[in-house]
Amino acid sequence: MLGVDGVLRTRKKAGKLGALVDDLDRSGMADGRTGIGHTRWATHGGPTDANAHPHLGDDGRLALIHNGIIENFAELKAELGDEDFTSETDTEVAALLVGRAYRETGDLTEALRRTVARLEGAFTLLVMHQDAPGVVVGARRNSPLVIGLGDGENFLGSDVAAFVEHTRRAMEIGQDQIVTIRPDGVEVADFAGTPVAATEFEIAWDASAAEKGGWSSFMRKEISEEPAAVANTLLGRIHDGAVTLPELDDIADTLTGIDRVIVLACGTAAYAGLVGRYAIESWAGLPVDVELSHEFGYRDPVVNERTLVVSVSQSGETMDTLLAVRAAKERGAHTVSICNTQGATIPRESDAVLYTHAGPEVAVASTKAFVAQITALYLLGLHLARLRGALDEPAIAKLLAELQDIPDKLDQVVESTPARIAEFAHWMADTQSVLFLGRHVGYPIALEGALKLKELAYIHAEGFAAGELKHGPIALIEPGQIVFVIVPSPRNEHSLHKKVVSNIQEIRARGARVIAVAEIGDVAVAPFADEVIRIPFAAPMFEPLLAVVPLHVFAMELASAKGLDVDQPRNLAKSVTVE
Repeated sequence: MLGVDGVLRTRKKAGKLGALVDDLDRSGMADGRTGIGHTRWATHGGPTDANAHPHLGDDGRLALIHNGIIENFAELKAELGDEDFTSETDTEVAALLVGRAYRETGDLTEALRRTVARLEGAFTLLVMHQDAPGVVVGARRNSPLVIGLGDGENFLGSDVAAFVEHTRRAMEIGQDQIVTIRPDGVEVADFAGTPVAATEFEIAWDASAAEKGGWSSFMRKEISEEPAAVANTLLGRIHDGAVTLPELDDIADTLTGIDRVIVLACGTAAYAGLVGRYAIESWAGLPVDVELSHEFGYRDPVVNERTLVVSVSQSGETMDTLLAVRAAKERGAHTVSICNTQGATIPRESDAVLYTHAGPEVAVASTKAFVAQITALYLLGLHLARLRGALDEPAIAKLLAELQDIPDKLDQVVESTPARIAEFAHWMADTQSVLFLGRHVGYPIALEGALKLKELAYIHAEGFAAGELKHGPIALIEPGQIVFVIVPSPRNEHSLHKKVVSNIQEIRARGARVIAVAEIGDVAVAPFADEVIRIPFAAPMFEPLLAVVPLHVFAMELASAKGLDVDQPRNLAKSVTVE
């Protein structure tokens, strides 16, 4: 921070943000008008005070923060051999380089421009200097950065949530661009120094949406918002029994000519993609592959101008997915982004975007964004079905009517399940392994339930297609093993219900403790399960939106029973912005 006395001061602590707050409470800093700050996991060196951000250059008169990885930092560090390094980070190398360039130019923007021209990798850099009061300069390459436009003040952040309590006006900054902000102005240019006209947009939610509002955790709050996330993603997109997606109007001709869909995603978003695959193949009659983004670009994928690539990313900044989208575009594919964050990179680099409207998701483990992503994929599937004539209008209208009923049914699940799940999560606090089984659209939900438990409770958890049980995983079943089973509706057209009940009998006979998620009125499962969590009736294709809620709640409650932080699980970040 640059104090009102013109002196640059820094304060940093390893660990959670609370450690820094406590340090500042014990010994405050002078008032200032310009500042930068950053929280990030260490990518070079351990999580120590010395390695925390900001890092200094120009004999302590310059401060710099960095998100990403500078891949050629070792050779640049060797070049700076006579400098006094105080950390093990790649970031300090950038700070010292900008400091040297500033001594040569006396211009902070030019100094940063000269430096980024030499950097390789992914980075967002913010820099300020004691001799340039009221100025912060930022640069981005393959890492998020967005501008907030205030009244007599301006902001830079990796996400609009960083400044939405101060302003709802924001501006995009593109790849390989530099922004200089002052209290009274913003200038954007590319890395060559050519001015750029940046696009302004209005943030669609207010600051209260990113606050706990009395909830014990963000995750608990966000699970309660799952019904609203689905409802808001549907809002304005269904009229008179038809899907209305004006965001895709410009590529309507393209969509009628595709013969294949590839969904690119990582983690939870990939499981949303797997649910979407069942819907798109069933409704639109198109083959769908779901690819992990980090594998896609490295295996010579078969993609052409008749391929639609749908990327799914809550943040729109997932580096693996961004690079995969670029690889697909290079091969001639058409691209649609499903994203929850305005102004993000992946939507801007795609041919079209379907924004989910889940609102800000603060907890690292995704919940409401997951159900919103599935909802957007359902809308896309029905839109493709209409364009291609794969379903007639009455069939689409019937499915849409059922989809519109889901938010109310989700409300019932959110209201009825948490207290009961908290009870048996408490007696399971010492559990070391949990298995999840599902068939058809229940299989991706089993994968999602296992992932949430790994993320939050730090125990072994695996999701399996229930039909695979006898092909190997049944060897894991021993007395006392906890197994969650996502039970298909007895009304499922593939008669999978009986098969899954047989699976339950098999594992129960071997001593497993079975917790079944089944629809109301399914009496066949009750004799064979130790616990049955009931969900409302829904069309079988839409059951995942209901069945996943108990699994989200269970992971949260089990982690809470173990005394763990459900909002910030260890070793994880909300947005993975490095490959």
